[in-house]
Amino acid sequence: MWHFKLWDIQDVAVLISITLYMCHLAGAISIHSPQRSLTRSVQEDVFFSVDVTCIGIPTIQWTFMSGAVSRTIGAWQPGGYTNITVDYSSRVQPYSNGSMGLSDLRLQDAGFYVVTVTEITGSSKDAGFVLKVNEVLYEDLQYLSVSALALGCLAGLLMLAIWLLDKVYRKIVAWRRRKQMPENDATELQPL
Repeated sequence: MWHFKLWDIQDVAVLISITLYMCHLAGAISIHSPQRSLTRSVQEDVFFSVDVTCIGIPTIQWTFMSGAVSRTIGAWQPGGYTNITVDYSSRVQPYSNGSMGLSDLRLQDAGFYVVTVTEITGSSKDAGFVLKVNEVLYEDLQYLSVSALALGCLAGLLMLAIWLLDKVYRKIVAWRRRKQMPENDATELQPL
């Protein structure tokens, strides 16, 4: 008879521990975001909302990508250091949950934003956002103001025309009344 000893209890315990640890590492970082595509206008503010959960204190890094341009916006640890680049220092507000606020938007801010969460163990996870920045067309505002001015002038001209027509009508009515009156200017006065 052949007896095979495949596994003993210690080997099984080590294997289960390693498997659980690997599964734990694989799902240790989670990044939740309610909205990944955002549209704002120039000079507005935008809030990239994320909720980061992981083991330990994460390092959160935001990067901007558009075409051939890739720039690091900043990196921080909740309750620890904050390192925002000079280009964004006056416009970025970092939050401890991983979210980021960007104020005073410009057309050049349109593009792809990536948040990278890195744990102490070195594992990391990314999430991306698309930001579209619309230009406020001041030509439209000029068109509206010119149109309103033109309509106001037209309304003024119509009111003037109606007033003149009313004056002409009253003069014609008065002329007709005078024409229907008898021609002699002497009117008899009767005693009372």
